[in-house]
Parts: sequence; structure tokens; C-alpha cells
Amino acid sequence: MDLFSPSIGLIVWSGVVFLTLLFILAKFAWKPVMAAIKEREQFIDDALNKAELAKQEMARLTAQNEDLMKQARSERDEILKEAKTLKDNIVNEAKTQAQTEGAKLIEKARIEIENQKKAALAELKGQVSTLSLDIAERVLRSQLDDKAKQQDLVNNLLKDVELN
Repeated sequence: MDLFSPSIGLIVWSGVVFLTLLFILAKFAWKPVMAAIKEREQFIDDALNKAELAKQEMARLTAQNEDLMKQARSERDEILKEAKTLKDNIVNEAKTQAQTEGAKLIEKARIEIENQKKAALAELKGQVSTLSLDIAERVLRSQLDDKAKQQDLVNNLLKDVELN
């Protein structure tokens, strides 16, 4: 017998052992291994599906976020525009009110000046009338006394009036 030539009995027994092992593996191990592989395959498919859904959700949220940012920017611009308009209106109202108040104050000052002018003229007229009465009284006294004296008195009074 040669070392490399197998005997028929060894081949048969090896075949029987192999078939028995194959039967046992098929009966007890093959189904659980295949079920585990199938379960793992299903788990990987689910994970890929979930990842795809998460990617789609992320894209949707990103788009929604961009829309919200655009809307927020638009609202901000609108608020700034309204604030500028309001500020301009307030400034214009303040200017108008200041001009109105200034005009009122100027008119009040003009009226006050006019009133003081009238009062000063009335006082001046009173002084002139008092002075005229004094002159008239002196003239009448002098006239009653002497004509030359009356003429001198009138001339002196006129000189006094011109000097003041």
C-alpha cells in the first residue's frame, strides 16, 4: 500500500462522516445561521432606509430653516423700514411742532412788544400833555401879566423842548 493511495474503506467512511456532518449542520445549524444572516441583512437594510429617511428629513429641515431665515430677514427688513418711517414721522412732527411753538412765541413776543410800545406811547402822550398843560398854564399866567414876558416865556420853553 502506498501512502498516497487511499483505501476504499477510508473514502466510504469519510463520505459517511461528511454526509452525517452535512445533515446535522443542515438540520440544526443551517437554519439559525441563515436566519441570523437574514436578520443581519434586514437590520442593515433598515439602517440604510433610516439613514436615507434621516437624510431626507435633514434636507427638508434645512430647506425649512432657509425659508424661516428668509422670512425672518424679510420681517426684520420690514420692521427696520417701519422703524425708519416712524422715526422720520416723529422727527417731522417734532420739527413742525417746534416751528409752530416758535411761531407762537414770536407772535407772543411781537404782541408784547406792541403792547409795551403802546404803553410807552401812552406814557409819552401823558407826559407831553402834562408838559403842554404846564406850558399853557405858564403862558396864560405870563399873558395875563405882560405880552413881552409871554413871548420870552414861549421862546425859553421852546429852547428847553429842543434841547431835551
